[in-house]
Amino acid sequence: MQAKETLFADLMQGRTQQFQVPLYQRTYSWTEKQLKQLWNDIAEQAGLVESAEDKGSTHFLGSVVLAPSPQNDATFPRWLVVDGQQRLTTLSLALAAIRDHVAEAAPSEADRINEQYLINKWKTGDDRLRLLPTQADRAQFTAHIHGTVTGQGAGSGVATAYAFFRKKLVEAEDPAAPQDVFRIEQAITSRLALVAVTAERRDNVHRIFESLNNTGLKLSQADLLRNYLFMKLEARGEHIYTTYWLPLQNSLSNDELEQLMWLQLVLDGDDRVRRQDLYAAQQRRFEEKKAGDEEIEAYIRKLHRRSAHFRRLLHPEEEPDPSVREALRRLDAWQASATYPALMLLFDRRERGELDSAGMVRALAYIESFLVRRMICRVPTNNLNRIFQAVPGQLPGDVPVAEGLHRLLSSENRFWPDDAELRQKIRTAPFYQYGRWQQRKLVLQRLEESYGHPEPVDFAAAQLTVEHVMPQSPGDEWLRALSEEADDAETPEELHARFQHTLGNLTLTAVNAELSNHPFERKQDLLRGSHLEMNRRIAATERWGVREILTRADELANRAITLWPAPLRGVGRAERNRDWQLAHEVLAALPHGTWTSYGDLAAFLGSGAQAVGNHLANTPGVINAYRVLTSEGRVSDGFRWATPQDEGHADVRARLTADGIRFTASGAADPVQRLTADELASLLAGTDDDRADGEDTAQHETAAAPEAETRAERFFRQLAADDSAETVEAVRAVFTHWESLGGWIGHGAGHVTTSAYLMLGEAGAPGRGIWPMTLYPGAGRGGTAEVVFQYMAAREPFTDRALRAEFLTRLNALDGVDIPDGKLELRPNIRLSLFEKDSNRTLLLEALTWFRDRWDSRNSS
Repeated sequence: MQAKETLFADLMQGRTQQFQVPLYQRTYSWTEKQLKQLWNDIAEQAGLVESAEDKGSTHFLGSVVLAPSPQNDATFPRWLVVDGQQRLTTLSLALAAIRDHVAEAAPSEADRINEQYLINKWKTGDDRLRLLPTQADRAQFTAHIHGTVTGQGAGSGVATAYAFFRKKLVEAEDPAAPQDVFRIEQAITSRLALVAVTAERRDNVHRIFESLNNTGLKLSQADLLRNYLFMKLEARGEHIYTTYWLPLQNSLSNDELEQLMWLQLVLDGDDRVRRQDLYAAQQRRFEEKKAGDEEIEAYIRKLHRRSAHFRRLLHPEEEPDPSVREALRRLDAWQASATYPALMLLFDRRERGELDSAGMVRALAYIESFLVRRMICRVPTNNLNRIFQAVPGQLPGDVPVAEGLHRLLSSENRFWPDDAELRQKIRTAPFYQYGRWQQRKLVLQRLEESYGHPEPVDFAAAQLTVEHVMPQSPGDEWLRALSEEADDAETPEELHARFQHTLGNLTLTAVNAELSNHPFERKQDLLRGSHLEMNRRIAATERWGVREILTRADELANRAITLWPAPLRGVGRAERNRDWQLAHEVLAALPHGTWTSYGDLAAFLGSGAQAVGNHLANTPGVINAYRVLTSEGRVSDGFRWATPQDEGHADVRARLTADGIRFTASGAADPVQRLTADELASLLAGTDDDRADGEDTAQHETAAAPEAETRAERFFRQLAADDSAETVEAVRAVFTHWESLGGWIGHGAGHVTTSAYLMLGEAGAPGRGIWPMTLYPGAGRGGTAEVVFQYMAAREPFTDRALRAEFLTRLNALDGVDIPDGKLELRPNIRLSLFEKDSNRTLLLEALTWFRDRWDSRNSS
C-alpha cells in the first residue's frame, strides 16, 4: 500500500488511464451545500495564485482510495475508486464547465483542458472517459464530458453540479471583482491537495476506507493557539494567564476569541490569512521571530487590550460616545462583520490619539455609505472581505485617518457608487429584491429619520414592515390606472413589474392587511394617520402611479445623497457593464425546463425590455439567451443568434424543446414554465434569501396580552377577508392534520401579511427545523401555499433532488396543480382554494404525511 499527497493534475493528467467508480458505490450525491464550500475554497486559492502570495499553501480536499481494477492492463491502467468518487466527479465537472465556458473565445485552451483531464483522446466508447462513473450516473456524466448535453434533461446530481459551475463562472466575470478563469483552473488542478492511497490487489481497501473516515471532535484554532502560547511561556505563564488571558477568555466566547485572534493577524499585516489557518500563521510568525516570553506576553496583552474594542463591535451599547455608539448600532444592524478589520483599526487609532470621536464618526459614515450605496446599486458583496481586510495595510499615512479611509474606499475597483449612479438606481432598480430584509428596513428607517420629525418614531419598539404602496398583486383598478401610463411597447402588467419593487414605491408601516391591496384612495386614509412623515407625504398625493413613484424616488435620492457621503471624484467606473453582468448570471442560472420574457428580465434588472433585447442580440456567449421570449411565449421577430457557431441551431423552437420547454397548441411556450422577475431574483438569492430561516421567524405563539390578537388569529382574519369560508375551513383541516403528525404551526410577525409555516423540528432551534410550505393570505388575489423547494435543498434529507421531485409529483396529483420540474429550484405557489375539494385535500394530506415520514426516517437513522 502507498499513501502520498498529490494534486488533481498529477493524479489525472499525463497518460492514458481510467478511474472507475464501482457499480456498488452510491450515485453522485453532492448538493449545493458541498458545491458552495468547494467553490469558496477554489476561489480563495485562485486569489492566492493571482496575487502570487503564499504559493506553498494548498487546500487539503480529502482522500482518494484506489485499488487496481480487474480490467487493468499494462497499456491502459484502470483503477477502482473505493473512496473519493464525489470529489473526482465534482472536479471533473468543474473542469468541463471551464472548458465549455472558454470554448468560444479560446478553443485551443478548451481542447487542452479536455485532453489533459477529461478524456483519453485515442480511446473510444467508455474507455474515452478519464473518469468512469457508476452506471446510474454514466449517461449524464458522459453527455457533459462529450458536450452532448442538449436534450439530456435535468434532475440528476451530475447535471445540477455542472450547471452550478457554469453559473459560478459567469459570476466570476463580475467587473466588481473579476476572476481569471484560467486562475480558477489552476486552483482546481494545482492547489487542491489530495491524499492518494493506492492499494495492492490483496490489501483490504475497505478497512482503509473506514480508518480514513473515523473522525473525532477537533480542537478549534483558538484552542490550538492558546495551548501553543502557554506551552512556550515559562516563568510568567501563570501570572499572564490570570492577569490577561482569563479575563479575555471570560469576556468572549471561544468563537469570538478565535475571530479576535484572526483580526489581530490582519491588523499586524497578514491580510490574506484565512481564519481556518490562524494557528499555523501565528505560529509561523512566532517561530520566524524566535519569540520568547517577552514577545508572547506582549501579544497576549495586545489581545486583552483589543478585546474591549472588539466587544464594542459585538455590543455597541458598551461604546461611551453617543454618536459613535449610534453609528456602530447601524453597522451591527446591517450585519457588517466584513468591516471588522477597518473598525478595529479605527478603535486602535482613537486609543492612540490619532483620531478623535468626531473623526471616528466621519470614518464610520464613510463605511456605512460604502455598504448602503453598494446595496442600493446592487454591487455584489463577494469582494467585501478582501476590501476591508486590506484596509490596515493600505490606509494612506499622509492624511488624517478618516480622510485616508475615504480616499482608500474611493479608489479604483472598490465600486463605491457615486451620486449619479445612486440617483439612477433609486429610480429604476428593484430595491426590494436585493440585500437582506434588515438592510432594506434600515435604509427606509434612515430616510424617514432624515425628515427630522419633532416626535421621532421609536423604531426599536415599533413593529414596522416594508410596504408596497402600489401592491405586489394589483387588482383591476390598479391595472386600469397603469394602462393610462403604458405605451404600445409595454403592457400595464410589465409596467407594474418594472416599478413595484423600486425604492420610490416602498415605505414602512405597521397597519393591518385588509387594505394592503386595495385602491390607493383607501390606502390614503391609513397613511394619513401614520406617525411616519414619509407616509403622510404619500397620502398627500392625489393618485399613485409611475409618475408619482419616480417623483418620490427623486426626493428620496436627494435625501440619500445627503445621508450617505459620496466617494471622491475621478474614479473610473463600469456600472452599466455590471448591470448586464447580472443579466448574464441569472440567465446562466435558469433551470432546465424554464423560460423568461424580455419584460421579466428587464424588471429584474431595472431596465427596459428593448434594451434587454438589443443587448442579447449583440452580445456573443450569453448562456441561455435564446430562452428569453416575448411575454406571449414566442420567439421575438428580431431574434438572431449572436455567434456563427449558434447559427447551426437555426430552429430556436427545437433548441427550446430540447431544453424541456413545452409548447401549447397555439405554438407559444407553456406559461406555467415562465419565470417572473421575482422568480429570477430568487434564483440568485438561492437558499441565502431572507425567508430561508423559516424556523427563526415562524415561532410558536407566546402568551398574548388580554384582548390582544394572536398571530394565528390575525392570519385567519386576513385569510377570511379574501377567501371563502370553505377555503378557511380547508386550511384549518390541513393545520389540524399537520399537528396530528407531530408538526407545529408557526406564524410570521408581519402585520401587512401574516404567514403560516408548516414546521417540523424543534421550535426556536435555527438550522434544525424544516417546513414544506408557507401559507399566505391573498390580500385581494386569493391565498396561496408557497412550496419551498428552494429551502428544502439546503436541509437533509431533501438535499436529495429525487426526494424533492417525488414531493413535486405528489403535489401535481392534485386537480388544478401543474408545477413544472424547472421550479424545483424555486418556490412555486398553489392556490389555497384548491384545498376545498375533498379529493385534493386527501392527496395533500398524504403528501404531507409522506414528507413527515421522510424527515422522521432521516432523524432516526
